[in-house]
Amino acid sequence: MKMMTSAYANKLIKSLSEEKSYWTSLESVRCLYTASVDEEPVIPEYDYASVAATIAEIDDKVCAIKHAINLANSTAEIEVDGEMLSVDVILIKMAQLNSRKAFLDNLRKRQPQSRCDSGYRYSSTRKPVVEYTYINYDLDLVKEEFEKVSDRLMRLQIALDKYNQTYEFPVEV
Repeated sequence: MKMMTSAYANKLIKSLSEEKSYWTSLESVRCLYTASVDEEPVIPEYDYASVAATIAEIDDKVCAIKHAINLANSTAEIEVDGEMLSVDVILIKMAQLNSRKAFLDNLRKRQPQSRCDSGYRYSSTRKPVVEYTYINYDLDLVKEEFEKVSDRLMRLQIALDKYNQTYEFPVEV
């Protein structure tokens, strides 16, 4: 058993994924060879059982690390603004807030009145009719809400970053 932080665990997962990529690439290149009928074949070094076992071992390590991360995320709590939240709840809240922030960002960028770009409509007198689109909300309130959501996201992210760098949990690798 080894103690590690989430930051370290994720870097280890990346490293193991790169190692697995090496072995799968090697396997795909060396599992076949081509030879002419009238020549001595050059057979690449390849042991299916050994390569398969190596890949399975890497997969088992990644599985164990991800499981330990999930356990830590669902049980460890972080204080944010006087409220205790588990890491998995923080991740869910951040996804929700990011979605809301994107919507509010779109609203706050709109002008109170804008000309429609759908072209001109013609009235019965054949004169072009210009159409306008108007916002149906308090622009200042939306801007204020955008700032609140952004600030909440920042506080959650900072708390999560601190947790990822400092909180250690056991991993069986």
